Amino acid sequence: MLDPSSSEEESDELLDEERRDALLAAGGGSSPRSLPPPPRDPRGREGGAGRAASPSPSVLSEGREEQERLQREEREKRLRLQLYVFIARCIAHPFNAKQPTDMARRQQKLNKQQLQTLKERFQAFLNGETQIVADEAFCNAVRSYYEVFLKSDRVARMVHSGGCSANDFRDVFKKNIEKRVRSLPEIDGLSKETVLSSWLAKYDAIYRGEEDFCKQPNRMALSAVSELILSKEQLYEMFQQILGIKKLEHQLIYNACQLDNADEQAAQIRRELDGRLQLAEQMARERKFPKFITREMENMYIEELRSSVNLLMANLESLPVSKGGPEFKLQKLKRSQNSAFLDIGDENEVQLSKSDVVLSFTLEIVIMEVQGLKSVAPNRIVYCTMEVEGGEKLQTDQAEASRPQWGTQGDFTTTHPRPVVKVKLFTESTGVLALEDKELGRVVLYPTSNSSKSPDLHKMIVPKNSQDSDLKIKLAVRMDKPPHMKHCGYLYALGQKVWKRWKKRYFVLVQVSQYTFAMCSYREKKSEPQELMQLEGYTVDYTAPHTGLQGGRMFFNAVKEGDTVIFASDDEQDRILWVQAMYRATGQSYKPVPASQAQKMNPKGGDVSADISPLYTDRGQKHGMEEFISANPCKFDHAFLFQLLQRQTLDHRLNDSYSCLGWFSPGQVFVLDEYCARYGVRGCHRHLCYLNELIEHSENGSVIDPTLLHYSFAFCASHVHGNRPDGIGTVSVEEKERFEEIKDRLSSLLENQISHFRYCFPFGRPEGALKATLSLLERVLMKDIATPIPAEEVKKVVRKCLEKAALINYTRLTEYAKIEEAMNQATPARKLEEVLHLAELCIEVLQQNEEHHSEGREAFAWWPELLAEHAEKFLSLYSVDMDSALEAQPQDSWDSFPLFQLLNNSLRNDTFLCNGKFHKHLQEIFVPMVIRYIDLMESSIAQSIHRGLEQESWQPVKSITNSLPNVALPKVPSLPLNLPQMPSFTTPTWMTSMYESTNGSATSEDLFWKLDALQMFVFDLHWPEPEFAHHLEQRLKLMATDMIEACVKRTRIAFEVKLQKTNKSTDLRIPSSLCTMFNVLVDAKKQTAKLCILEGGQEFASQWQQYHSKIDDLVEETVKEIISLLVSKVVSVLEGVLSKLSRYDEGTFFSSLVSFTVKAAAKYVDVPKPGMDLADTYIMFVRQNQDILREKVNEEMYIEKLFDQWYSGSMKVICMWLADRLDLQLHIYQLKTLIKIVKKTYRDFRLQGVMEGTLNSKTYDTVHSRLTVEEATVSVTDAGGLQGITMKDSDEEEG
Repeated sequence: MLDPSSSEEESDELLDEERRDALLAAGGGSSPRSLPPPPRDPRGREGGAGRAASPSPSVLSEGREEQERLQREEREKRLRLQLYVFIARCIAHPFNAKQPTDMARRQQKLNKQQLQTLKERFQAFLNGETQIVADEAFCNAVRSYYEVFLKSDRVARMVHSGGCSANDFRDVFKKNIEKRVRSLPEIDGLSKETVLSSWLAKYDAIYRGEEDFCKQPNRMALSAVSELILSKEQLYEMFQQILGIKKLEHQLIYNACQLDNADEQAAQIRRELDGRLQLAEQMARERKFPKFITREMENMYIEELRSSVNLLMANLESLPVSKGGPEFKLQKLKRSQNSAFLDIGDENEVQLSKSDVVLSFTLEIVIMEVQGLKSVAPNRIVYCTMEVEGGEKLQTDQAEASRPQWGTQGDFTTTHPRPVVKVKLFTESTGVLALEDKELGRVVLYPTSNSSKSPDLHKMIVPKNSQDSDLKIKLAVRMDKPPHMKHCGYLYALGQKVWKRWKKRYFVLVQVSQYTFAMCSYREKKSEPQELMQLEGYTVDYTAPHTGLQGGRMFFNAVKEGDTVIFASDDEQDRILWVQAMYRATGQSYKPVPASQAQKMNPKGGDVSADISPLYTDRGQKHGMEEFISANPCKFDHAFLFQLLQRQTLDHRLNDSYSCLGWFSPGQVFVLDEYCARYGVRGCHRHLCYLNELIEHSENGSVIDPTLLHYSFAFCASHVHGNRPDGIGTVSVEEKERFEEIKDRLSSLLENQISHFRYCFPFGRPEGALKATLSLLERVLMKDIATPIPAEEVKKVVRKCLEKAALINYTRLTEYAKIEEAMNQATPARKLEEVLHLAELCIEVLQQNEEHHSEGREAFAWWPELLAEHAEKFLSLYSVDMDSALEAQPQDSWDSFPLFQLLNNSLRNDTFLCNGKFHKHLQEIFVPMVIRYIDLMESSIAQSIHRGLEQESWQPVKSITNSLPNVALPKVPSLPLNLPQMPSFTTPTWMTSMYESTNGSATSEDLFWKLDALQMFVFDLHWPEPEFAHHLEQRLKLMATDMIEACVKRTRIAFEVKLQKTNKSTDLRIPSSLCTMFNVLVDAKKQTAKLCILEGGQEFASQWQQYHSKIDDLVEETVKEIISLLVSKVVSVLEGVLSKLSRYDEGTFFSSLVSFTVKAAAKYVDVPKPGMDLADTYIMFVRQNQDILREKVNEEMYIEKLFDQWYSGSMKVICMWLADRLDLQLHIYQLKTLIKIVKKTYRDFRLQGVMEGTLNSKTYDTVHSRLTVEEATVSVTDAGGLQGITMKDSDEEEG
């Protein structure tokens, strides 16, 4: 500690020693660290017993280290105490800074325990252990948030560094759900904003749990309010914690420094400023300057010192003596008239006039009672009047003479420091002609501000011949002490310019402004002083008694060049109070000490009684505080002290309960600002120290706001380059060298943060930090503040950082996935699985970069390709592992297609990565695989058609199995390799309905499924290169066309062969195999529309249309052919029936024989109706085959065409048969059979939906007319021959 009486050399040496020790102590941590005692060997005691008595070198070393540690701790403690004295004075009487109210409010930080609790609460919600009701979409969002964010190691590291708040967690969740909710479909009556609000409310409920998660324990009480405007007591407590000051030490410093005495603090400030001016003058005389970058700055430096002190004097001068007091207007007037007061030493300064020190007093006169009143009858009315001479008169209430008591108070205002107060007692006059009441007595008082304020009895002056010789009045006179009246009382005085006669006078020490004081002597009833003396430039001190002066016992004087004024008081205590008050007023650096208390501190002045001051002084001395309190601030290196203070404050701030990111609280900013202004700490030094501490904390893992770094760096850069951000134009060599060092460190730090942006700014937290970091980097790279750096240079640096970031991100990703171990020892299948998992992680990293770090593109809108290059570099590292895994796969292995699909789906949706370097590399790898796969599948499908149709049973699939996907794909024995099952990433769109209605063959359905699955597989690849994608689509469509054409032709041939094998009798029932073939052709036509239509450009579409129409025409013609073949077959059955009826033609032998036989037999037995068996058999044939076709053929349109042609062909055959017998009359049996066949056929086909136009054709009309005529003929010749069979619609027939 510096001793005020030590020499300058000793002071400088001691200060340097303290600085070194303090730097060692405050190098890291929130409190000074101590070296722990070295561990002792447990065998040392036994070993020492057998050795010589001299200690070993290790023992000596341990003792020396312990002694050095204790000494260092003692020096640190003393330094902290001295620093706290300076800080306490800044807090007690600030006159430069105010607590800022516009700082951003900081959020409460999360710690490890809170993060763990938060994980448990979200896990409980996902397990359904809470009462919160939520839908599946919200649960999925919470699950994603929990897995990706809450469980992330990067978030845990950020929480550990103290840079994460509850608000950050909520913002990340909000961004996540905003993206999800936007992708949800619109719901009528429910806006997406409502959904967002509801989800956030549920998130808050999960976050809080059963109790309020944000509640902090009571021990955080101080830090909990640190973001608010703090009182002086709270500021004291905060800096006690910062500097490790005990409560008792604070109380001792508080009392000894008189921190609650504004006059003492203002006087201390004036002394400090005067000392700083003297140091500046000494520096100018001795030419001892700091080393500046130019010699011209040395004189400028002195001017800056003077200007800074003058500014502080102006700030102090601007403070009112007492805010709100009646003298406030006076102070403003004096500041404008006496501006020369700000320049100490000006010989031409304006002198005060007597009117400038006029005071204003308030008097309270309280009349209690009158005693000894005998001359007035008891029932007479008496009252009192009171007045301050020169002012108004007041009167009490009336009272009876027997009880003259009032308790009335009168308030007066006067400008007389020595007023005259008159109180009179009156009784009402009873005479008729009396004009005035009778005066019974009076008392005249001469109060001062030091007079007793308690009620006293005063003897009244009574008129002559009055009986009230012992008349007394009890009253109290209270005269206040104006705030700018610092002391008053009676003194003897003798001066050379004023008070030239030694006599006792009434003096008042008046403070006109913060820098203007005057000693004034007043007479009674005068508002202006008789004489006054300004105290500026005077030095007050105790003196020995002057034997030649009569009056006064205790002497002191005020000395100025060319003038000496001697004062004397009647007692020692009065002298001490006067000297203390004048010491504060003069602003002198020397502190007067009375001879009787040479070793004691100044007693506390003002209104405090004298017996308390020695208590404080003794206590301060007893605890060793005197040297800290009496130390001269001007002899300290405040730049070093402030560096220590700012370091300790920042450590404390980073360890409090707020996520401050390096920003000080308003109270801390206020104290640091006040300290810098009051003790002359240069702004550049302050920000350089701040930058150094922030960079150090950031390098150690703390989260620091880059905007804060930017602010301090910009200030220092502006100062070093001569832009005077704070009005200081001098730049020292040390400042410039430190700035260059800080600039290099900051550049390295920023480049490292950009290279580790995923870990320094996880999930985009703190918000906007990455963008601010990029902006700061651009500023740091500037050569000076005026010349902007070329964009290409910034781009080059950022590109280099992002290249490093790609390597860092991928390396950590592979370490997380443990890919190296898997790639070295795994099987090919395992390698592919690991690479696929790694691809998912890479895509997730790129998506997170886009979602949470997209602000980088905003900051570098000029170079959007930088992040794209970063992603390409990142993917190029992945491609090494991917290529290695793919090379290890066996030939013709198709398990790697999902890897292409995963990567391609991610890349093709990215504007910057689509068809980029990695994307093209991916395509180059998979193009041969896709082509090879399609070639093999084409060969497989072609051979499956050939083999399958040769061995086809033509049974409908529905009869084989009810689930098509369970049917194994047919093997192709002619191919030398085993084809895998078709990789179908998307189920064919027609598959579901086909399961319920399909009657096609196994070969055809397998063909259509393979073609559709192959096309869907290629479609799901979403090949990014348009030309190759179009080529694949065209090839698959052509393949489908060729395959379907081959299937149709083979089915047509099989249909004809199968149909020829069927008989032509009425026993014919259309086989299900023919229906299956029919269905195959129907399905082929449907599948052609889907599998063979190419979506392409207009020019190509027209060319493709010609080719596609051929397959359509082929299918249509084939369907027509098989319908014709089938109709021909069933019509041939009718022809066989008609050929049987031909045997009954008129004139044939068989006809006569049959007729005779039937007639002969009819006499003995019941003979069946002739021709009915034949007609019924044919009708049964028609009906059953109609039902078969209806049930087993899928296409209604073709069924209707078939029935139309069948009906038309049947009627045509009957018509031709009848036309061949125009000249013959039909036999009765022929007529009955034909009538029944025609009528039943007509009705059955009408029920099957054949149109009226077809049913009632000319052919049918011809047949109907012929049969009607034949029926009429028979009815004439043989009335009972038809037995009720008729062509009429109204008759009843047998079924």
